[in-house]
Amino acid sequence: MTNDLSKLEEQACNPLLVDAACLNKDAVIPYGCTVSHICAAMNDFIDFLGFINKQLHSRSMPRLESFLMPANFSSLVGEFMAMTIPKYSPGLIKNKYHNGHPDLIPLGVFADDAVLHAKDGIEVKASRHLSGWQGHNPEEVWLLVFAFDANSSRDELQGGLPKPFRFSQVLGAQLTKDDWKFSGRSETSRRTITASVTRSGYEKMKANWIYRAPA
Repeated sequence: MTNDLSKLEEQACNPLLVDAACLNKDAVIPYGCTVSHICAAMNDFIDFLGFINKQLHSRSMPRLESFLMPANFSSLVGEFMAMTIPKYSPGLIKNKYHNGHPDLIPLGVFADDAVLHAKDGIEVKASRHLSGWQGHNPEEVWLLVFAFDANSSRDELQGGLPKPFRFSQVLGAQLTKDDWKFSGRSETSRRTITASVTRSGYEKMKANWIYRAPA
């Protein structure tokens, strides 16, 4: 059994490439971004994660997704995509304002390509979940979500077997404030204030799906 787990762990160091046949060529993405740009950025992350995990494995260390806190790994995926998409989509640039919103803004529109808050641009999120994505505020935004399937730091306790990272789906659409549900928090809670994408918002994004991995 130990040898089987070791083999699975070694295989899991090789994340799965995006299947180009599963891209939706009819998806509409603003600012000149295309599904090919998205695909190239996704495969850049696959290359990055595979390189890191093989190096970690060669030193008998766990894979990145297996020891980072789940939220931190999701943040890493999202930040990598926001950094990489402009490499292929010249009409967009990563917002240079620290914690600025949205993550990607149209090139040359804002001074120094930095803005605290604007309606123009694309907000990028990554999640293990296929719906129910969260943000900090209900707002009008073009939302791009990268859903993925991967191990997490919880798997050792829950008995999950090693498996390679893969992108499961990518959805994106223009949302309005009505497409969010504000969660808020009680006076005694320390939970971060959040808003969640509602069914109406999900249906908009589902209708404009960009990538769906094979079952």
